[in-house]
Amino acid sequence: MDPYTLKQQILAYAETIGIDELKVTTADPFIVMKQRLIRQQEKGFASGFEEPDLEKRTNPELLLEEAQSIIAIAIAYPSKLKDAPRSVAGERRGLFARASWGLDYHRAVGNRLEKLQAYIEELVPNVRTRSMVDTGELVDRAVAERAGIGFSGKNCSIISPEKGSYLYLGEMILDVYLPPDEAIEDGCGDCDKCMTACPTTALVEPGVLDAKRCIAYLTQMKTLMPREFRSKLGGRLYGCDTCQQVCPYNRKKDWRHHEELLPEAEIVKPLLEPLLTLSNREFKQKFGHLSGAWRGKKPIQRNAILALAHYREPSAIPILREFIKQDEREDMRATAVWAIGAILGPEADSIFEEIERNETSDMVHEEIRIYREEWAHEDRVV
Repeated sequence: MDPYTLKQQILAYAETIGIDELKVTTADPFIVMKQRLIRQQEKGFASGFEEPDLEKRTNPELLLEEAQSIIAIAIAYPSKLKDAPRSVAGERRGLFARASWGLDYHRAVGNRLEKLQAYIEELVPNVRTRSMVDTGELVDRAVAERAGIGFSGKNCSIISPEKGSYLYLGEMILDVYLPPDEAIEDGCGDCDKCMTACPTTALVEPGVLDAKRCIAYLTQMKTLMPREFRSKLGGRLYGCDTCQQVCPYNRKKDWRHHEELLPEAEIVKPLLEPLLTLSNREFKQKFGHLSGAWRGKKPIQRNAILALAHYREPSAIPILREFIKQDEREDMRATAVWAIGAILGPEADSIFEEIERNETSDMVHEEIRIYREEWAHEDRVV
């Protein structure tokens, strides 16, 4: 079968299995992306979640011998939460980012790649392939950008002029030739809405992200949240959509045609206080199908505590006090101490006096010390 006919058959089949965009690029090294990654590492902007070997991240032939082509796919996901429960005093709620709504995208995209691979193997029996979704070595954005799925925006997202940036990406390396598509022109122009809207100024330059300042990264940390970011999370439990929400290309975009990607409102916008008493088993049963559950319950609980502080929710004080008494994790207890101080202000000191009598952690005592130092001046602005 000639390459052009093969590509057309692949495109037609992809549409039948729920792939919204399929483009092809060569298996040449991603030279520009490698230079970007080098600069990112030199400036200390990498998150640490990435594959450390830059050659593997940018050279497809290291991942599949005699690689010739790469198929890039995209699946559009919802951006609106229908019939969302309200977050009100006494019943505050947090929110998972849109990329964590519905079935874990690793499974949703992976399932489609598996079907696509099986189909290609029927057409080309001796073909060799290597598929990846996010956690693979290759940089998804680089593949999607060069293949023409979209352009790489100033917010570092792949933006399709037709579909916006609420897209899950995946790719398949093949050792057969397919005619490549062309990259599309940058469409951001003078717009910098994403950069000015970023709550932590993580977008330091157009297309340059300091991942360690990005809320999407911060919500996945398992350690004590740095103080400068604690009040920046708002009600976020996992991820951040701000730079995509303000993007003009996402205006009026709400893709709801994949049933397994539709969100359950009570799951993705859960009550905060019950999260603090969930067992590991309960957490997995309720949230395990979400991509936002991959780091376990600890970051979600930590973020729930910070969200309660953000809302200045007085009804949370009893559960936070009990949390400090019962929880064995000192960084979590320290977070709860900070939250009580943020909620009650100077009235928290009597609670802290009680905590100090039983607390052995230097980390927790340090939070109380800093709290007292900050409230030492009566003219302090909350």
